[in-house]
Amino acid sequence: MFSIDLKDIEFVGDDLARAECVLSTQSGDLFMPDKRGGISILRADGRRELLLGRNAPAGFMPNGIALLPDRSFLIADLGPEGGVWHMAPDGTLTPKLMEIDGRHLEPTNFVGIDAKGRTWVSVSTRLIPREGSMRKGHADGYIILIDERGARVVAEGIGFTNEAIVDPTGRWLYVNETIARCTSRFEIRADGSLGPKEVFAQYGVGTFPDGFAFDAEGAVWIVSVVSNRVIRATSDGRQELILEDADPVGLEAAETAFQNDTYTRAHLDSGGKRRLGNLSGIAFGGDDLKTVYLGSLFGTRLARFRSPIAGAPPVQWAF
Repeated sequence: MFSIDLKDIEFVGDDLARAECVLSTQSGDLFMPDKRGGISILRADGRRELLLGRNAPAGFMPNGIALLPDRSFLIADLGPEGGVWHMAPDGTLTPKLMEIDGRHLEPTNFVGIDAKGRTWVSVSTRLIPREGSMRKGHADGYIILIDERGARVVAEGIGFTNEAIVDPTGRWLYVNETIARCTSRFEIRADGSLGPKEVFAQYGVGTFPDGFAFDAEGAVWIVSVVSNRVIRATSDGRQELILEDADPVGLEAAETAFQNDTYTRAHLDSGGKRRLGNLSGIAFGGDDLKTVYLGSLFGTRLARFRSPIAGAPPVQWAF
């Protein structure tokens, strides 16, 4: 087990705006959503670029993003229009998926692709506004699969669906359930349907999992909003606290509110007052995949540190 001291954290980039998740590539380029309506790109040489969406709907809020082989993007819109959008390299936006089963998609949390070219979409809740779902026991989130057969719901009843990513083996779809406070997984069948849900890791007091990434040893690294924690969970049930940047008083208040069903958006956002800015995304990068990058909801830069364990190459690594 190892841990990282806050004094050993470095920061890179500048003028980021709600870098909710981070995508790394072998070239050294990093990609993050930007609340101004597009994608922030941090080049390997340190230059930052902002690619804004053209013809974006009102309130467009990029949240989860996927990088495609031609370096265009899929973007989950957490704004009022919701759905999944395709962004061309020149910023042109076109709808990718706006409805399912005859109804318009709610504000949409995350979109990712796998090695087979399938697209996985997560919607945290059917409630609008979403804050109504931030209570213990509420579970109306769902996951959509888009493949050659079209789009269909493949999992429901999830406790605030956050990132949903296929693991490096291609066998499992993992998902963070933020309000259920766990990382779950589903076995992926040959036709793309999912087997029964299994809880891979259940988290305790003060941990609300958001983004995650896999390491080369098969463990899952999750980041927690509110508590600004990085936790490494292994298949044998061990959990290692790698990093934490939490205010004990604020964290206790958030935990008490969660247990008393008085938890609000203000409690979720309280981690933004800390140096790490309310952690929401994590990625392994660098030449050896041992540099860990941390995205956040309120930070204007990316945090990073070195890990003794390499990450597994993400699906977009060679793009």
